[in-house]
Amino acid sequence: MAIIHRAQLTPSKPEILRGLLTSRGWLEDGDLTVLGAYRFDDPAGQVGIECHLVRTGETVFHLPLTYRSAPIEDGRADADVDAVEVVTTMEHSVLGTRFVYDALDDEVALDAFWRALCDEQQQAELDVYDGDRLVERRSQSVELRLEIDAGAQAPRLGQLEDDGASFTIAQSIGGLDGAVRLVADWGEGSGVIAAYDGD
Repeated sequence: MAIIHRAQLTPSKPEILRGLLTSRGWLEDGDLTVLGAYRFDDPAGQVGIECHLVRTGETVFHLPLTYRSAPIEDGRADADVDAVEVVTTMEHSVLGTRFVYDALDDEVALDAFWRALCDEQQQAELDVYDGDRLVERRSQSVELRLEIDAGAQAPRLGQLEDDGASFTIAQSIGGLDGAVRLVADWGEGSGVIAAYDGD
């Protein structure tokens, strides 16, 4: 269950998404439509994992972000690993300063996608709190489902380490395929957001 607080965010999430698309040269003519988002729970309860679907021009982009209370490098013991760059910082009126990362660079988010492909984790339910009081159980704007080809099976959690298995997370919708697919459905369409090819 993802706990969402009624709060003021500075910058807002649409502003963060616009800035991210602009920095990558993906924003077409300033046009941006936010289609929806889904979340995964961090088992440790420390990292917010929220993945956005946005349209600019004719392209739907998949923009997974993580929200942390401190920079990733503060907890990294391996000095040989390059520090992961912060996308931006966000002031949250309840939680304080949040460090926003591209989730494709964040091991906590990558683990969540892998668990979802292994059919071991579902998207988070959204509970909205005002202070300490639950005020709303919010419906999902994006629904996830797992598709598995006939004759294939979901991977095992340990395959990443034991067998060197790999998977792919889409940055834009269209073109990604695999024997095991995590599919996002939103109001006007659907598309594969992560896939495992079974090799």
